[in-house]
This record gives sequence, C-alpha cells and structure tokens, in this order.
Amino acid sequence: MTATVSYPPPTLEDRTSSSYSSYLRLSLAPVGPAPALLDGAWWPRSRDLDAELPALTAVLDPLWGRITRVTVNPTYWPVFPRKVPVAGHVVKVGWFLAEQDPHELMLLSYQVGRWDLLVIPPRTPPASAAWLMAAASDPWAHRPRAG
Repeated sequence: MTATVSYPPPTLEDRTSSSYSSYLRLSLAPVGPAPALLDGAWWPRSRDLDAELPALTAVLDPLWGRITRVTVNPTYWPVFPRKVPVAGHVVKVGWFLAEQDPHELMLLSYQVGRWDLLVIPPRTPPASAAWLMAAASDPWAHRPRAG
C-alpha cells in the first residue's frame, strides 16, 4: 500500500503568522573541541528563500552575529532573490553551481565568520529529516576514524 502526501506551499498568511516562524526546523552542532564538517542542518518548509530566510536569520543572528550574506546552489532553489529583507537589515544572496554542494547553505557574518548548514528538502518525511538533522549536528559523526 502506498500513500501520497501533498505538501502545499505556505501561503502569505502562513509565512507572516508568528506560529510559522516560531517552529524553525534547525539543529546546530554544539560548540566544542570536535571539529565538524557541518555547523548543523536546516529543514525549510519550502524552496522560497524570501519566505524562509527571515525566520532562519532571526534565530541565528543573536547566536552567530548578523548574517549578511547567504550562498546557495540554484539546483534546488527554483527562484532565489538577490536580496532578502530580514529583521532590521538585508541579506544578500549569491549562488554557485560547481563550487557549492546543492544540499548546503553557506551563511556569512562580518562579525564572526562562515557557517555551513545541510539543507534537508522540504518534502522529506519527518522521521528521515529528524535523523538527518541529528547526524548533521553531531560533530563526532563526521570525524575520520583514527588508525
């Protein structure tokens, strides 16, 4: 038996409601001595950067410093703006094809530096997304084995 579930894109009303952004699906690697290849994982609800980036930066700006630039691989982002207005500032969006993994988002801050997040496709089943988010934010999962 096969079940098909449709995930309609969020409406403008959904995106502007406080409950939409309060449930940001984000998992960050803990700060510590273990170097991580990824700084965490993000599971957006859509492929619309205009709709998704404001909630992401609202959480990350206080933690990592003001996010000023984001880069994506356009393979999985059908439309991406050059600039996205977020709380109190504008985030510039750039794109790279061969240079950037299509499943990653790079965030830059003048204050602190660079972060790389695994982007989990919006339509990923919840159990798979939870596993991917946990794996991407585990600094020990990406370290080469000794010996």
